[in-house]
Amino acid sequence: MQYTINVRGRLVDLSQPMVMGILNATPDSFYSGSRKQTEAEIAERANQIIAEGGRIIDVGAFSTRPGGAEVVSVEEETARLKRALQIVHREQPDAIVSVDTYRPLVARRCVEEFGADIINDVSEGGLTGIVGQAIHEEGDMFETVARLGVPYILMSVQPTLEKMMMGFAEEVQRLHSLGAKDIILDPGYGFGKTLEQNYEIMKHSERLLEFGLPVLVGISRKSMIYKLLGGDPTTSLNGTTVLNTIALQKRTSILRVHDVKEAVEATRLLQQF
Repeated sequence: MQYTINVRGRLVDLSQPMVMGILNATPDSFYSGSRKQTEAEIAERANQIIAEGGRIIDVGAFSTRPGGAEVVSVEEETARLKRALQIVHREQPDAIVSVDTYRPLVARRCVEEFGADIINDVSEGGLTGIVGQAIHEEGDMFETVARLGVPYILMSVQPTLEKMMMGFAEEVQRLHSLGAKDIILDPGYGFGKTLEQNYEIMKHSERLLEFGLPVLVGISRKSMIYKLLGGDPTTSLNGTTVLNTIALQKRTSILRVHDVKEAVEATRLLQQF
């Protein structure tokens, strides 16, 4: 599919799949291997993502792991992101940087003050727990990203593909009406879905292409893998690679992953067919 997104005036081509590497500036992400808190750790991870072929560095500072996580204030999340983004930009000034946040005020500051390029949002209506209790408390994210003019990753927590399609249709229409242009759809694997529902949605996920928008898939080391196969996040790399390959076959444009090298290799191999 011929997709492009406008990143601060630069057109980024998504006609070939792109890998987004995860950098968690948190002490409690579900996968301990992704937690980076010291300056040296953040710098090393940013450099690793790019060296292994990642094109986007996704920085998060508030864990949304299953089972609940520490509630982080707006001020703490902002401070973590400011510090992490400064280090990332110092180490990789040409990298595309997304920020994983559901708070409009945090999103605005990250774009306007700290140089973030993309907003990756997990706050679709229906989320519960620590994320749900704070959704929209500081304004409307759709209005914020439309005003900022940055690409926006819109995630769904809907449990079935039919409900997801209906929800995306309404949300994309509203975003377009507000002036948002570059929208990326994320089916939200692991959010609001049972194990069976995750796989049922993935089985038919090519239907999301009907919107004419790029799709992002983030299934890296998630419980939908190890609840089926056994183990835990640390043993789920092989399962992640298999599901990433399936997602690519269904024309996913962006893979959000912990293990960049393996995801990049999967994209390169599939390009031979």
